[in-house]
Parts: sequence; structure tokens; C-alpha cells
Amino acid sequence: MKRIRDAQVIIGMLEGGELAAQLSNDISETLSKLKDLGEIMGRKSKVKGKVTLALEFEVEAGAVTVTAGIETKVPKAPRGTSFYWVTEDGSLSTEHPQQTDMFAGPRDAGERRTS
Repeated sequence: MKRIRDAQVIIGMLEGGELAAQLSNDISETLSKLKDLGEIMGRKSKVKGKVTLALEFEVEAGAVTVTAGIETKVPKAPRGTSFYWVTEDGSLSTEHPQQTDMFAGPRDAGERRTS
């Protein structure tokens, strides 16, 4: 009877070795994405991610079935912001709604009206 007790051996055997290969790939992808995000956010920023391996065991009549799942979590890349004013009717404006346009009206003396 061959006994298998080493976690590395068990994980390496699951799904004919495909699980270990996928886990390695997911770890590499996660680290690469975190590195890229760290560069976007600046040198002193911290970026966290997670790779989780879950093993589900089902025992029936002395036999065990192992089902594995891999879950990765990486923060989304930061997006830029935009600034606008909200008008009374709920529209967006690039101009402050309570300030008048200094340059509105006639552009030269010939266009001015006299009262």
C-alpha cells in the first residue's frame, strides 16, 4: 500500500498534474498584474492580490473524490476622474452655473447697442 501524505505530491497529482500547472500559471499572472498596477500607482503604493486553492473532499465507502477550485483576486486598475458642475435641471456643465460668462455679448464696439 502506497501512502501519500505530502501536500505537494497530492496537489501535483490532482487532475493528472493539470491543477498544479494552472495554479502556477494563476500565481504568475496575478503577480504580473500586481506589478503592472504597482507601476501605474507609483513606487510607494501597495497593491494586494490573492490566489486561493480550495480542495473539496467527498468520501464514500472508503474512496475519496477530490474536487479543486482556484480563485484569483486582483484589484481593478485605477481610473481617472473628471470634474463638472451640476445645473439646476440636473445636467452637467463645464462652467460654474452661478458665474456669468465674462466674454458673453458683443465682441467689438460696432456690435454694441446703445440705449
